[in-house]
Amino acid sequence: MKSKLLALSKNEDFRSLLKSKKISNKYATIFFGRLHNKNKNNLNISFVTKKKIGNAVKRNKIKRRLRNIMNDAYKKTSMNFNYSYLVIAKSTMLNNDFKKIKETLFLEFEKIK
Repeated sequence: MKSKLLALSKNEDFRSLLKSKKISNKYATIFFGRLHNKNKNNLNISFVTKKKIGNAVKRNKIKRRLRNIMNDAYKKTSMNFNYSYLVIAKSTMLNNDFKKIKETLFLEFEKIK
């Protein structure tokens, strides 16, 4: 089954989400808000890793982990489809256990209602 996760593509979408609400933990910062031209059937989410974290291999590993976590969260938790999300990864995500990261991010997405 193909997931219904869509990445943000417009610069103005990123800018408006960066001005909206946010939740932070030790693994990531999650910005969330409503976008005006959004399809209610799909979940708009983008993942960002900064160059300070490491080389391309490390950054892509973090993005793969985040995509995997979000596919599970999409299936197992009740996420708000009215919001669009921007997840900015922190460097602590690279060296920690996948299960810890997953549990922490699940709790953060449960808080967003």
